[in-house]
Amino acid sequence: MRHDDLVQYVEDLVEDSPVDLQQLIERGDSEDARIRAAVEAAGWQHERVYPLGGFTHASAVLRPPQVIAVGLNYAAHSSELNLKTDNSPTLFSLWTNSLAGHGGTTTWPRSLSESIDYEAELGVIIGKPAKNVSRDDALDYVFGYTVVNDITARDIQYSEAQWTRCKSFDGFTPTGPLVVTRDEIADPQNLHVGTVLDGHVMQDSDTSHMVRSVAILIEQISRSITLLPGTLISTGSPGGAGYSRDPQVFLRDRSTVTVSVEGIGELTTHCRMV
Repeated sequence: MRHDDLVQYVEDLVEDSPVDLQQLIERGDSEDARIRAAVEAAGWQHERVYPLGGFTHASAVLRPPQVIAVGLNYAAHSSELNLKTDNSPTLFSLWTNSLAGHGGTTTWPRSLSESIDYEAELGVIIGKPAKNVSRDDALDYVFGYTVVNDITARDIQYSEAQWTRCKSFDGFTPTGPLVVTRDEIADPQNLHVGTVLDGHVMQDSDTSHMVRSVAILIEQISRSITLLPGTLISTGSPGGAGYSRDPQVFLRDRSTVTVSVEGIGELTTHCRMV
């Protein structure tokens, strides 16, 4: 619970509170309602507050059962990478070691790649088991939304038949700075998405340009697998990637990159190449 630059712990206000977001999601909608009601009833407890400046951000999701990334979900991005958008979504997994928080530093070896790219994406967090879900009902299965930077080693991406390793270096999937619940986003297909790298605007688009909407993605993915509570779906990036620019623009040692999604916030990552 936050007030100005002060916070207080939910566990100080609510009996048997969830230990993290994943447990809150796993306990279901009734638990979310219980926590909201209890916090509202407790109000602001001035004797148990902590300065926000004393905290650092973790990944918005800490224990997701699945991290599913969607490739080529914006026509402009597919075109600039010279890759074809298929009739079904291009899906790949991201390993959880890649998760990182807002304001953190992502470090990678220069010997592995110097072609590191950014990708601003809307992240969708599933709230309850979803199997064979229709697009009309799909958003009812969403717990909330976050911001994702799908950092990518482009040279490795184009040298291998799969995309998981090139996007799953330690710290290559920053998420955050927070999660907003689905009631706070009226329409996930009407959100500005952008990237600023070292003060320069690199991506400037919105989610209306997705090839497949959030609802359609949930429908199509849930046909073959059960989307478990807490699953993070990174829904693809718009045009403006550094790889496609002339000259190319990549993340460098001491670069700072900020990706943002309207209604959620700005996610900043500091870069070190060693």
